[in-house]
Amino acid sequence: MRILMIEDDKDLCAAVIQQLRQAGYETDTCHNGEDGLYYLNQGLYDACLLDRMLPGLDGLSLLNAARSKGITTPVLMLTAMGRIGDRVDGLDAGADDYLVKPFDMRELLARVRALCRRPANTEPDGLKQFADITLDTAQLILNGPKGQCTLSKKESELLAALISNSGQTLSRTILFGKIWGPDTEVEEAILDSYIHFVRRRIRVVGASAIVTTVRGIGYRMENAK
Repeated sequence: MRILMIEDDKDLCAAVIQQLRQAGYETDTCHNGEDGLYYLNQGLYDACLLDRMLPGLDGLSLLNAARSKGITTPVLMLTAMGRIGDRVDGLDAGADDYLVKPFDMRELLARVRALCRRPANTEPDGLKQFADITLDTAQLILNGPKGQCTLSKKESELLAALISNSGQTLSRTILFGKIWGPDTEVEEAILDSYIHFVRRRIRVVGASAIVTTVRGIGYRMENAK
């Protein structure tokens, strides 16, 4: 499970991230609304912890913008504004839950566990579909017009990220962090090798889907037809 925390209080952020990592969650952080919206819009996270009062773009505006683009990532809004009206505003903006500061870390972890148990979309369990391919992430099998092939776990994770964000350009940094984690000692160049592997798998099953290189930025899943 990977969690994004958008919080400008860096001391609070560090304390929460430490607890989340000890609980087994992979975590990424950013400290302003513009960066937070960019990362949330990538659709790569299982849950998001969102501060309401952020510099630049505030939490409510950020969440409204993300939901308007179809981002369904479960969001727990964190704020010192605890009045009923404030909570209603947060939930109406698209938050799934609302926790008032200061909070007990045990309650935060319980809320995160609850968020991560909720289905993020209506796709069948383990299945990712785009154009004429279907990826079974549980069985590590890719199906296309000319048959099927078996993928490695990393190939499946990379292809799943591209399918989930089809039509969007995913930066190399986002993809590498999603598949291998931000603290890995693996060289970033390995991403190029796995992009090559994924392209080869797609050709094997005779699909029209392609992985396009966006020079200087990253990669995008598209339909060649």
